[in-house]
Amino acid sequence: MAGQMIEFRANGGTANGYLAKPASGTGPGVIVVQEWWGLNDHVKSLADRLASEGFVALAPDLYHGDMTREPDEAGKLMMALDIEQAEKDLRGAAAALKANGATGAKVGAVGFCMGGQLALFAGTVSNDVGPVVDFYGIHPAVKPDYSKLSAPLLLICGDKDHMAGPDPSGNVVNAVKAAGKQAELVVYPGADHAFMNDTRPEVHKPQESADAWGKMVSHLRSNLQ
Repeated sequence: MAGQMIEFRANGGTANGYLAKPASGTGPGVIVVQEWWGLNDHVKSLADRLASEGFVALAPDLYHGDMTREPDEAGKLMMALDIEQAEKDLRGAAAALKANGATGAKVGAVGFCMGGQLALFAGTVSNDVGPVVDFYGIHPAVKPDYSKLSAPLLLICGDKDHMAGPDPSGNVVNAVKAAGKQAELVVYPGADHAFMNDTRPEVHKPQESADAWGKMVSHLRSNLQ
């Protein structure tokens, strides 16, 4: 079933996102949070893949129409992100999933790069968000309150990642545990930042990506009832 762009309510305003559903039309819900490039075709393809796994997936457009392929511009977009608005959009996305066939009491959140940190943030600001999978998440202005997580965190990174590798990711996992919550760190040897992105051959690691995808799906399925 092909995905489509939808409009949803976000705390009195509106936001847009890419919604992908399984053939059945219903299933556990998952928010898919974009990298710093914006809501591009790669992010949409991840939502489609999750739908093929039986999830109802929604990727909110946190840049509200902006997108780029240039790293410098992506950095500017990331730092210009209105965190308060992003919180509204993420909460709205969780509610929109429930209105579009998501089953269960809570939805999951997965994200990559900037989106990894925002997926973790979503797990602390929305009562509708349970399990989180954070792929090498980083955003210096986003400071989640780990004590508000309601389900386990899975954090995934590569050991060659100089931005969100084993040390900073390990610090996050330790802080989550110190807050009394569950967290697990998976580190892939030889993998760099963005190793999951199959549109970037210079960093993509197919074997590690396939393994990480399986771990993500397992984490979501086991924690979404």
